[in-house]
Amino acid sequence: MTDLARAHLQEQFDQPTQQKQAATLGMWQFLATEVLFFGVLFAAYTACRYRFADGFAEAARHTHVVFGSIETAVLLISSCGAALALRNVELGGRRVAAALLAGTAALGTVFLVLHGVEYASEYREGLVPGLRFDHAGPHARAVELFYCLYFLITGFHSLHVIIGVVLMTVMAVKAWRGRFGPGYATPLENAALYWHFVDIVWIFVYPMIYLVGRASA
Repeated sequence: MTDLARAHLQEQFDQPTQQKQAATLGMWQFLATEVLFFGVLFAAYTACRYRFADGFAEAARHTHVVFGSIETAVLLISSCGAALALRNVELGGRRVAAALLAGTAALGTVFLVLHGVEYASEYREGLVPGLRFDHAGPHARAVELFYCLYFLITGFHSLHVIIGVVLMTVMAVKAWRGRFGPGYATPLENAALYWHFVDIVWIFVYPMIYLVGRASA
């Protein structure tokens, strides 16, 4: 038992290993509920796409694939940064880990800014149901439904990214202050798990929203 692990041992646990296993199990249970949440959204999108295939394909071609591709790259790089930060903590690299975590939070912020620019562009184009939707044509209703689901899915994902940015920022501060080290990094491990989950969700969102409609053109 390291001094750092002993200092963070809660009274309800007998050993640091027991505490770590409990925390990790709790995080995986939380992520399982998140899978169910996003799974319902993806199932709704899939069912509607099957029902209104032509309209959804037309709507998907109005999405900004360049923004989506850049956002995907940004999240993948950020996920790599979180993994490297955890590895550096395990090796005792406090300052490097803090810098990597701060970089991860910064990349998450870049993702959010790009997504905001994308939303603003779609508003100008009249593709925001309930606020400004000007699309006309035989598939207008299907296009509107697509964008309802688009904003619902990407909006909730962005909310998770915001939470992740806050978590990564807190972890960066704690890493800088030496709160983690070899033998104790459980909060960082769980925060990194959450961040990886958010990135994995986007890996499903990106082709589903931005690419499938273009492939069927």
